[in-house]
Amino acid sequence: MSLPIFNYAKSHPNRIAILQEDQSYTYGNLLNAAEAFAYNLLQNESDLAERRIAFMVKPGFDYVRTQWGIWLAGGVVVPLCITYPLPSLQYVLEDTQAEIVVISPEFEAVLADYCREKGLRLIILGNEEPEAKDVLPQIELSRRAMILYTSGTTNLPKGVVTTHRNIAAQIESLIEAWAYADTDHTLCILPLHHVHGIINVVSCTLWAGGKVQFLPHFEAQKVLDIFLHGDLNVFMAVPTIYFKLIEAVEAMSTEARTQLKTRLQAFRLMISGSAALPVSVMEKWEGISGHRLLERYGMTEIGMAISNPYAGERRAGYIGMPLPGVEVRLVDDQLQEIGPGEVGEIQIKGDNVFLEYWQRPEATAQSFTADGWFMTGDTAVVEEGYYRILGRTSMDIIKSGGYKLSALEIEEVLRTHPAIADCAVVGLPSEEWGETVAAALVTKAEIDLKALNTWMRERMPAYRVPRQYLLVLELPRNAMGKVTKKDVKVLF
Repeated sequence: MSLPIFNYAKSHPNRIAILQEDQSYTYGNLLNAAEAFAYNLLQNESDLAERRIAFMVKPGFDYVRTQWGIWLAGGVVVPLCITYPLPSLQYVLEDTQAEIVVISPEFEAVLADYCREKGLRLIILGNEEPEAKDVLPQIELSRRAMILYTSGTTNLPKGVVTTHRNIAAQIESLIEAWAYADTDHTLCILPLHHVHGIINVVSCTLWAGGKVQFLPHFEAQKVLDIFLHGDLNVFMAVPTIYFKLIEAVEAMSTEARTQLKTRLQAFRLMISGSAALPVSVMEKWEGISGHRLLERYGMTEIGMAISNPYAGERRAGYIGMPLPGVEVRLVDDQLQEIGPGEVGEIQIKGDNVFLEYWQRPEATAQSFTADGWFMTGDTAVVEEGYYRILGRTSMDIIKSGGYKLSALEIEEVLRTHPAIADCAVVGLPSEEWGETVAAALVTKAEIDLKALNTWMRERMPAYRVPRQYLLVLELPRNAMGKVTKKDVKVLF
């Protein structure tokens, strides 16, 4: 058992590792359960030798002991999204050629028939076969450890393969940068088929010896209750979750909000990631909690790469500076490195960077430069040492009238309008401009569109918005989730 992620568990078996539904589990409980599961997986084999093991397991103790057990047995973990329908799960299972599928009992109706039809070994947790104990394999850091699926912006989802060395580098970088400690107590409400929940929340905390509390489903009021009555001191979420929490807090009495703020001020760290954090959300949450959210930048292929400082100025609208052990550069369209103030693509190098796209050698080769830099496809600029992301090059950069416009920057300005609750900006094809700016708005009141365009141009001279009206699409007032074409009305 040579993997460093298990070190704390081995040396501190009596410390609490996981809290779930009023139950607590020690590191010893976790490690023993993981070892037993590893023996179960191996049966009469000595090493799974990087066979892919897919698992659809609810968040909590069972999830972690399954993940750890697969690693201990020498397998590659393939976490499945617990809300996906069968066709999406089938794609991942067939693409990875998984031979063993592990599920919680509640997902038996989703996958059991498929597994039996395909001749896959199915393990339903709670019904595992008795294990025959033997020596577990020694696992080298160079081995493949995990496959997570990311669609990027084109084609079918690709399996991102990370090694144990990649995972260790991602965790060690964050532990140094964000000061994880065995006194940390965090809440996991994030999906556990993405790097944010798997690495930043669960793996980093357990590596450092802290406690992870699991909440199966996000409920704003339930999270606020845990904030008030628990002993959390670290919280990580996506901007949408903070938005929903803000809505819930704004419905509370003044006395309750004061009590909540007092409790939240005792936290040591609050982080937002996985999507751009609107400045308005950052400012509102700071007023509620006394915490300026730490925004960072990462992706499935690289873990985390850039972060605002743990101790230091956290700049609104910026993703920060390179993390320890991560090299970052910006390049122009000719792949030439550029300096501060110039707009270019973010490229990354380091042990944190993934090994390959699963069984896609051409896609892998196309994602790296000749000298080994991973091309993220994201556009940014460096200002006073801080990276400011302008968006996904293929989606958020609107090429209009000869200019490169950032959809994210335009969104930030629109959100400051008193009649706009939220928005999304995209580029639409235009014979005259190449692309024209389109904004989908969630409005609080009626808006005069010509006046809005004048208002926008007055506030965005630096962005050189072409002299045309914004094409404004109005969404239903509460449409913060999925929006279909029938929900959108073209107003101008």
